[in-house]
Formats: sequence, structure tokens, C-alpha cells
Amino acid sequence: MTARSSNTSKTETKAGMLFATGDFVVYPAHGVGKVLHVEKQEISGQSIELFVISFERDRMTLRVPVKKAEQSGLRKLSNRKVMDTALTTLQGRARVKRAMWSRRAQEYEAKINSGDPVSIAEVVRDLHRGASQPEQSYSERQIYEQALERLTHEMAAVENLNEEDATAKLENLLNAA
Repeated sequence: MTARSSNTSKTETKAGMLFATGDFVVYPAHGVGKVLHVEKQEISGQSIELFVISFERDRMTLRVPVKKAEQSGLRKLSNRKVMDTALTTLQGRARVKRAMWSRRAQEYEAKINSGDPVSIAEVVRDLHRGASQPEQSYSERQIYEQALERLTHEMAAVENLNEEDATAKLENLLNAA
């Protein structure tokens, strides 16, 4: 994955964020996607500009109104400094609250859907189980895998790695912690 295409036609959102065709972006509820193009559609008699974003892994295409991009949480990929902070977070000590699982699961889902790599790294760190630790429940494993996948995709795009190398790097950090 490369973080930027050679195509330079940029479209600006209300807040001044620039996204060009070929840019990788993060949509909080779906993770890393690629801007295919900007299209105009007529909806209810109004002409609306939309970012068309492809999420290859989910085989999904999302259309986000340019004017609502920031409000929806659409953002550029994190920079290396943010990813380094997320990787440092992975190496920390797990912080598992004594709350009921249903409450913790909601908090973990909210962190994952925030799209923030550091928050997602906290979920991965807290739910990671080493070889000597007890098995996870099905729902814990699902949330862990979702968080790990989101973090892996963004790290792969930021560091220009393939997904297998990014996953291996994250797992090595987790196992070393």
C-alpha cells in the first residue's frame, strides 16, 4: 500500500482537509479505505459532491458527502508519530477494569469505532492473550480481532507494509510486552 497516488486533483472539505484521488483515508466505522474519486449526485433536487471511498477488504464502496466528511469522522491516515505512540501503547501493561463484560465490550467498541489508533491499540493491548494465559470468550476474541485488524490496516498504510508484515510486527510487540 502506498499512502498517496500521483494523481493530484484534491477536493477540500469544510474544515480545509484535502483528499486527493488515490489517497488512503480512515473512516472510523470501517477503517482504512482509498479515495477513488469525487462525484456529483442529485439527491432530493440538490447537487451534492461525494467522496467515493473503496474498502477493498470488505468489498465495500462508501459515498461520503464532502461537506459532511469531517463531521462523519473521515480523516487522513495517521502520521508516524501517532503510530509510534500506538505501538508504545501496545507494549504497556494491560488495564482491565473490573466492570461487567457487557460494559467493557461497549467501551472497547466505542474505542474501535473512534478510529483513533492509540485507542484501538489500548483495546488490542487489553484483550491480547499470551500463550500462558486463559482462553478468551468468543466475544472477546471477536473484539480483539476487529481491533487488531483496524490497527494493522492503518499501520500497513502508514509504514508502507503489506498486511502480513504489519500483523507480524504488531504480534511481535505484543508477545514481547
